[in-house]
Amino acid sequence: MRKDPSYFEALLPILFLIVMLTANVFLFDDTLAGSNQIALLLAATIGAVIVIRKGMKWDEISDKIVTTIGSAMPSMLILLLIGSLAGTWLISGIVPAMIYYGLDIINPTMFLFTALVVSSLISVVTGSSWSTVATIGVALLGIGKALGMNEAVVAGAIISGAYFGDKLSPLSDTTNLAPAMAGTDLFTHIRYMLITTTPTYLITMTIFLIIGFQYDFSGAVVDIVGVKSAIEGSFNTTPILFLVPVILFVIIILKVPPIPSLMVGTLLGGLFAVIFQPEIINEVAGKGLTYTKASYIGFMQAMLGEVRLVTPDENVNELLHTGGMRGMLDTIWLIISAMVFGGVMEAGGLLMRIIQPIINRAKSTGSLVTSTVVTCIFFNTTASDQYISIVVPGRMFRKSYKDKGYAPELLSRTLEDSGTVTSVLIPWNTCGATQSRVLGVDTWTYLPYCFFNIISPFMSILVAWLNFKIRRIPVEEPETTTVSDH
Repeated sequence: MRKDPSYFEALLPILFLIVMLTANVFLFDDTLAGSNQIALLLAATIGAVIVIRKGMKWDEISDKIVTTIGSAMPSMLILLLIGSLAGTWLISGIVPAMIYYGLDIINPTMFLFTALVVSSLISVVTGSSWSTVATIGVALLGIGKALGMNEAVVAGAIISGAYFGDKLSPLSDTTNLAPAMAGTDLFTHIRYMLITTTPTYLITMTIFLIIGFQYDFSGAVVDIVGVKSAIEGSFNTTPILFLVPVILFVIIILKVPPIPSLMVGTLLGGLFAVIFQPEIINEVAGKGLTYTKASYIGFMQAMLGEVRLVTPDENVNELLHTGGMRGMLDTIWLIISAMVFGGVMEAGGLLMRIIQPIINRAKSTGSLVTSTVVTCIFFNTTASDQYISIVVPGRMFRKSYKDKGYAPELLSRTLEDSGTVTSVLIPWNTCGATQSRVLGVDTWTYLPYCFFNIISPFMSILVAWLNFKIRRIPVEEPETTTVSDH
């Protein structure tokens, strides 16, 4: 006979995980290389032991784990393709050309503000934070490094902009998922989100403007000249290369799914490398080969593994490095481990046992929204998936919002304000692990500068406690009975 776990039993795997993850930060240089994965698997083991002792069969747990991993499979395939795209866009000269021309166009003082706005526009147009970070985000990070800026601050600006679009774009999957879970329509949801998103974004813009104006760029001009010279000496930086990102963005706007879109972008990158960068192809493939063989080897190497290009400038060499699909395997290992942990916790009802008392105590508007925010962040941390942090709390709180007379867009907005944007702040979440690997910046390092992502849940709570424009379900007026003349 199955028994319900106690509150302490439900909390024990999470407490164990927190202790191990904390220890890993202090004891390992690269926690993504395996220590965090092992921590998640050991925590999942503790959770499995607890629920089996409560009467649950291993087959039930195993089925849930497989289902949970299966739900993350599209993300893992996208991650592999992002690794390949980064490789072909490097050897084709697309990313180096973006850096080369960007250094001419962008004012250093306004760079962080520009990075935020450009990332926002691209993510709104494409509806994808992952594609935004993997394409224009990588180029912006390179420009920021060339300007002598702290890469964590630059990553914070890029991610803030990317998740603005992920949250607000009608093309974004989360922007469509949240209203579906809450029971409202897409554009009502988007309009209502502006109440919290607008002030959050304005505050974020102001912070990055202030940082930019106070930043010390002394000596950056020399670096910029050196960077441009090194890029120009190694690559053919023709503007024709920009056709590839333009085509990719058009494809995404036309609502082609991410996986085929990224594959097209990867193949175009390889084609342009063969056409425009013969010297780079020979450098990657090795000397003494016919160009046909070198093209095949160079293209395959860029997609599958590490590419390091060498120029006379050491600073530029740091920008000309990708890991291909192979470089994403640690992240995929982390995602699988996180899904195992999330599957065990959900299968045994441990997550629901922890959250239920919070739901029961939510009485006022402010407390209900706060509970929803905390729950979404909790699921981002424990289930390690952005979609789960929207779907599960959406299902859990929908009836509570309805019973208390709140319009469903209040719930959908809260799900986005917390579930969507905080996923990238968790190192072992699919989003946090991916963006950290793509940008080459540790999640804990860029986290303090993701101002939009940090402020959003607090803004949602503040607006709720102020009771500002809180929509309620209209009370239906009773039908009036009319007496007929006959």
